[in-house]
Amino acid sequence: MFKGVISILMLALAGLAMQPASAEQQQMTADEFLASLKFQTGKIDLPNNIASIDLPSGFRYLNPDDANRVLVTAWGNPPGDKTLGMIIPSDVSPVSEDSWGVIITYDEEGHVKDDDADKINYADLLKDMQSALQDANEERKKQGYEAISLVGWAEQPSYDKSSHKLYWAKELAFGDDKNHTLNYNIRVLGRKGVLVMNAVAGMNQIAMIKTEMPKVLAVTEFKTGNAYGDFDSSTDKVAEYGIAALVAGAAATKLGLFAKLFAMLLAFKKAVLIGLAAIGAAVAKFFGKGKKAQAENAE
Repeated sequence: MFKGVISILMLALAGLAMQPASAEQQQMTADEFLASLKFQTGKIDLPNNIASIDLPSGFRYLNPDDANRVLVTAWGNPPGDKTLGMIIPSDVSPVSEDSWGVIITYDEEGHVKDDDADKINYADLLKDMQSALQDANEERKKQGYEAISLVGWAEQPSYDKSSHKLYWAKELAFGDDKNHTLNYNIRVLGRKGVLVMNAVAGMNQIAMIKTEMPKVLAVTEFKTGNAYGDFDSSTDKVAEYGIAALVAGAAATKLGLFAKLFAMLLAFKKAVLIGLAAIGAAVAKFFGKGKKAQAENAE
């Protein structure tokens, strides 16, 4: 199934215009594509040099360039999103239907105070998020993208005050697709911003993701000088939002972050590799059976 030529349908935001396939997409087979990726293991210093990940066994890392190739060429995401790379399991090919990965980004929008962590009613917050997403769907449809429904928490948010690490998981439905998407989120709070790690997978993988993600969370740390405790109130900026807005995303529109939220909802719509054989079948897979996900880069 994955021996054919790699192809992708590039969607223009303004009108679903189909773009020509790149030379790589026209000529490279799936096996050749995999061979071209430079997988790394062990301790990884992220490109911005403020954090590191000491990868446990069973995981490997792709730098931003290779991560972008997987996200766009293999998974069918619109181009243009910048990451710090991605983590993928060693025993699953990134071009298989069982593929999943952890997309890494960094938001330097200020030191996030965690004073509200113990006061958040996550049931009420979920309702606010569902309502805000429903409103955003009208604009998504105008841009040619299918609606997203927030089904509920796949795992309710939890914040560890000692390590300043936050995680939660959402169940998402794209359009009429009955195969729901799991979006497992990790935030590591630092001195000047937040390290963002989003696991993209199908809901049928939730048990595995719940087991695997804590391993990644445990070995992800800011470097000395960039940790949460290094905050200097005399020089460092404080973020305009707290823990609730980090989780909500959609609720953050009240803080003037709608543009970033909308960009997030357009990104990382995951599809498996598709061949150049039949455009009709490709379109059906792109909008139907492929796993899709969102990247919450800017909450």
